Amino acid sequence: MQTPWENRYAQRTQRMGSSAIRELLKLTEKPDLISFAGGLPAPDVFPVQAFQEACNRVLQEQGTIALQYSTTEGYLPLREMIARHTARFGIEITPENILITSGSQQALDLLGKIFINRGDRVVVEDPTYLGAIQAWNAYGAEFLTVPMDSDGMVTDALEEALRSGPKFIYILPNFQNPTGVTLTLERRKRVVELADRYGVPIIEDDPYGQLRYEGQHLPSIVNLDRQFRDNCNICYRGNVIYLSTFSKILAPGLRLAWVIAPPEVIRKLVQAKQGADLHTSTFNQVVAHEVSRNNFLDGHIELIRRVYRERRDLMLAAMDRHFPPEVDWTHPQGGLFLWGTMPEYLDAADVLKTAIEYKVAFVPGSPFYAAGGGHNTMRINFSNAIPEQIQVGVSRLGQVFSEKIAAKIVAG
Repeated sequence: MQTPWENRYAQRTQRMGSSAIRELLKLTEKPDLISFAGGLPAPDVFPVQAFQEACNRVLQEQGTIALQYSTTEGYLPLREMIARHTARFGIEITPENILITSGSQQALDLLGKIFINRGDRVVVEDPTYLGAIQAWNAYGAEFLTVPMDSDGMVTDALEEALRSGPKFIYILPNFQNPTGVTLTLERRKRVVELADRYGVPIIEDDPYGQLRYEGQHLPSIVNLDRQFRDNCNICYRGNVIYLSTFSKILAPGLRLAWVIAPPEVIRKLVQAKQGADLHTSTFNQVVAHEVSRNNFLDGHIELIRRVYRERRDLMLAAMDRHFPPEVDWTHPQGGLFLWGTMPEYLDAADVLKTAIEYKVAFVPGSPFYAAGGGHNTMRINFSNAIPEQIQVGVSRLGQVFSEKIAAKIVAG
């Protein structure tokens, strides 16, 4: 029966949809099911004791500040800390260039709110981060997809997309979600060059950049853009907006992320945020700053790297043992995910139904394709499951794939 509300929703809600991953996670809450589906950090690396001690210190020494309203831009000492950390990677900024948001998802939503008109084109990797698709669909974005290979976005195909005058390029250069692929240095430089030639800004989303397990650190796109512009270190005024988060290096429950952008963009984002939530939780910001002091964060990130490297290596080795030769997968140098490709004649959503019967789960790849496709692909998370679960879960998946492939061969 139709309710009185159904005819009152704004037109933009017609383009809204539930996150396929969030809906899937509801199915994977069974305690005996091994889930490689969510993009979840490992709870066993959460610095619980450090947070407990920091909370006590904050309440004892700064309680009246931490429990009060704050500025929309964010807690100044936290923004100063982010500016110092960013300078280590060659980007000289001030707190004026930083906005603290309630997680990276809010940052994506605010960027959509201030930049995207209905029908605006946005260039994305194919596949790309589902959260960006979900955030910008509501504002009427039309996505121009650029294919990927093992070296990241295929820049030879980027120029054609830029000729149509898109509003911006959205890219995840490090250990991309969902594929785990890293954009090569040569291609990073090419992206910067093409974006400058066609006058198209770049949004660089970098939640995983500090979680590298092998290979050399690559300069960020925002850093390469600075070098492209005559090595100007003074005042951040380039062509790139940079996003990152504490979710992967401290704890996702904090819901703390940040945007680095020219001051005029930050001012517009502040206005948009004031209409959403006034400001990000003061208490969470003060606690995050307190936890991160005295070089704690550097040591904690090293712990995360060790744990996740072990789990990645275990998963890759188990796949080599248990997956049939018809299934391919990426070898991520860092991050939280790898990307699997099944034969064209298999559908990942159908395979998932069988996998859940075997008490193991992954995310089908098709929701990550903004223009459709990817029916035979899947995203697999290796950070959240403990080693024993990885061994058992990959073995179960291998059995599912082998049975599906064998059944197809028998059926002809």
